[in-house]
Amino acid sequence: TGAQQSATVANPASGASPDLLPHFQLEPEDVYIVKNKAVSLACRATPATQIYFKCNGEWVHQGDHVTQHSTNRSTGLPVMEVRIEVTRQQVEKIFGLEEYWCQCVAWSSSGTTKSQKAFVRIAYLRKNFEQEPTAREVSIEQGIVLPCRPPEGIPPAEVEWLRNEELVDPALDANVYVTPEHSLVLRQARLADTANYTCVAKNIVARRRSASAAITVYVNGGWSTWTQWSGCSTSCGRGWQKRSRTCTNPTPLNGGAFCEGQNVQKTACTTLCPVDGAWSEWSKWSECGAECTHWRSRECSEPAPRNGGRDCHGPELDTRNCTSELCTHAAPGAEDVALYVGLVAVAVCLVLLLLVGVLVYCRKKGGLDADVADSSILTAGFQPVSIKPSKADNPGLLTIQPDLSTTTMTYQGSLCPRQDGPAKLQLPNGHLLSPLGAGRHTLHHSSPAAEGADFVARLSTQSYFRSLPRGTNNMAYGTFNFLGGRLMIPNTGISLLIPPDAIPRGKIYEVYLTLHKQEEVRLPLAGCQTLLSPIVSCGPPGVLLTRPAILAMGHCVEASAENWSIRLKKQSCEGTWEDVLQLGAEPCTELYYCQLEAQACYVFTEQLGRFALVGESLSMAASKRLKLVLFAPAACPSLEYNIRVYCLSDTQDVLKEVIQLEKQLGGQLIGAPRVLHFKDSYHNLRLSIHDMPSSLWKSKLLASYQEIPFYHIWSGLQPFLHCTFTLERLSTSTCELACKIWVWQVEGDGQSFTVNFNIAKDTRFSDWLVPDEVGTPALVGPSAFKIPFLIRQKIISSLDPPGTRGADWRTLAQKLNLDSHLSFFASKASPTAMILNLWEARHFPNGNLSQLAAAVAEIGKQDGALFSEAEC
Repeated sequence: TGAQQSATVANPASGASPDLLPHFQLEPEDVYIVKNKAVSLACRATPATQIYFKCNGEWVHQGDHVTQHSTNRSTGLPVMEVRIEVTRQQVEKIFGLEEYWCQCVAWSSSGTTKSQKAFVRIAYLRKNFEQEPTAREVSIEQGIVLPCRPPEGIPPAEVEWLRNEELVDPALDANVYVTPEHSLVLRQARLADTANYTCVAKNIVARRRSASAAITVYVNGGWSTWTQWSGCSTSCGRGWQKRSRTCTNPTPLNGGAFCEGQNVQKTACTTLCPVDGAWSEWSKWSECGAECTHWRSRECSEPAPRNGGRDCHGPELDTRNCTSELCTHAAPGAEDVALYVGLVAVAVCLVLLLLVGVLVYCRKKGGLDADVADSSILTAGFQPVSIKPSKADNPGLLTIQPDLSTTTMTYQGSLCPRQDGPAKLQLPNGHLLSPLGAGRHTLHHSSPAAEGADFVARLSTQSYFRSLPRGTNNMAYGTFNFLGGRLMIPNTGISLLIPPDAIPRGKIYEVYLTLHKQEEVRLPLAGCQTLLSPIVSCGPPGVLLTRPAILAMGHCVEASAENWSIRLKKQSCEGTWEDVLQLGAEPCTELYYCQLEAQACYVFTEQLGRFALVGESLSMAASKRLKLVLFAPAACPSLEYNIRVYCLSDTQDVLKEVIQLEKQLGGQLIGAPRVLHFKDSYHNLRLSIHDMPSSLWKSKLLASYQEIPFYHIWSGLQPFLHCTFTLERLSTSTCELACKIWVWQVEGDGQSFTVNFNIAKDTRFSDWLVPDEVGTPALVGPSAFKIPFLIRQKIISSLDPPGTRGADWRTLAQKLNLDSHLSFFASKASPTAMILNLWEARHFPNGNLSQLAAAVAEIGKQDGALFSEAEC
């Protein structure tokens, strides 16, 4: 609002001087009528002989003017000031036709002059907010958006926010700002932000308060580090020792989740028992010596003291007097000789005693070591992931069950490979295959439908598995050897390619592939980070792969280096998420690599585990693809009819879930899906419905549009966001529905749907629904690959060596538009194998093998016929 600033209009009389035209010193201004109080309009002009008000084209009666005359002391020209009052009744007479305005007209002898128009409006502020903030519980450091649309009013209401009845000032807190739509945004929730928030709207008429919204910022608990192992519970023999940890890093607050997993661990221990020493039998008496004495000895060796046992008490040597023919008094020289002989004899005895003690100690120590090694059977129960040969004649078989627990970021036991020897590792029995012999290899693989129940039953017997995520429809598994194979989750775009020779020869792995629900795996996101792909697990973790497997999954990012920083995250053995690769940067390890395409990414990994693609926006131009899908009931027996508009991440797995959900609800697709580019601009997504025939239908939507908050969409952690438009037909005989639905981001992209169909029998969009997959989710050996095995080996052996004219794997990568990955291919033992593996992952099952054959043939090596269509 504001006065209409039009130029002053002058009508000079013929021949008059412009200097003597009336000049307005005061012009009427826009005013608001508050309640029933009349407002005053004034204008002042010089030189002026007459001034009158004209309101909405009609002259105001002369008696309604209050006139005041004066003289300008500096110029001596007359000054005239006029006031009128305008009442609420005058304005309401023309309410709805046009706005009420008034204008001054001043006369002088030289002509007339008109002032600017002043608009008179009735001020008001309605009582009810169009949208009020709602209570929420958010994790610490998560972004919060509190929407507020103030009541309608003239002049428009100003909005301010209260936190526990104290004014929120964004100028004093950089973590807070208010959007142009009056929403309060907390960039990162802090504990101090736990409070009651109130939206206040005010203008010159009134001050309105919304209902208070309680915001609770919670902290999920985290484990402290383990304490040191306690001493063994027994001082002799086998016992237990334990260690503990506490849920204090951090302590859960405000209803945050308590730590998952055990707070105490126990393990078996063995304490060597003390053995007290005991004397052996006395030896025979020695010959009676020249001193007329003889002696005997004994040893503390039956048993010798060990492990802290007490020594023997008493003398080792016993002497007494004797008489014999040798017992004579010898010369002094003879006495010395006897003394020396006695000392030598004692020294020899001590040496012998020492040797015997050492031999006994070593023998006993060897026996104890064997006991300690055997005690590992007690600790095996505390190691849920382990390896052992299941049969003596099958040493190469490896069976490890997958971690399919639905717990958030916590494994039941370690998923890391242990460093013990194979003889110490234990495993529950798994699905076994006979080992491959030296002759022809034959794999017998039953259908997944036949093995599904058995596989789930075997998983359920393990105490550390809670439940299968999403059921077996979102899981694939199979048993593979060195020939490789492929796992696929139908209708999701998720697959795992195990190339030939990725599994060591002589080994057989049972491998799984799982799609997780995003609400069950808590992936921490910070700042502007957003989830760009499904969360996928492949395993078992810790198995040995000699070549990278390729994990394929969809994504919803419009990738550009200037707008996005994209990272591949992997969950560690401890349950924390770690960055293992930043796309576009030099890889920090050769274990991972990622090929990012328009709608899918292909992850090379030599370590299986749980993966997700996460992006961080670098500018407000960064955008994600949203899939907009419209559903409505297939049958409508009542007058009410609901249209559900889903705003999904543009990946196949989310669309599959929504279609399955709508099938259960009895819904049908009523429009072709559209793609919307959603930008990181902090603006919400709005949805509205228009152009319905009012004689047949009416909408129950009270506001002009519905809104989905920005952060609900941007985080990517709420997969099935939707709004429902509830319509009501005036008669049950009405079956034709025609309307338009608009979906748009404020100051961003938008899409519109033109709905025109018969709600009783129209099924024209059923072809858009994803059909039920009838293929095999697990393919083993040559059936999993487009390229025949022998031809593949021929290509690899021909293109891996450097060519004299560049006719090698580099040329093949260039022809397949993969030359941006040359450094990664070159880091592998067989670059050609990596290129063919990526081609298999990208083009199965509908790839054009003829185009690949032509690309290889053009390289011109080995008479230009390395690989032809005939060989396929």
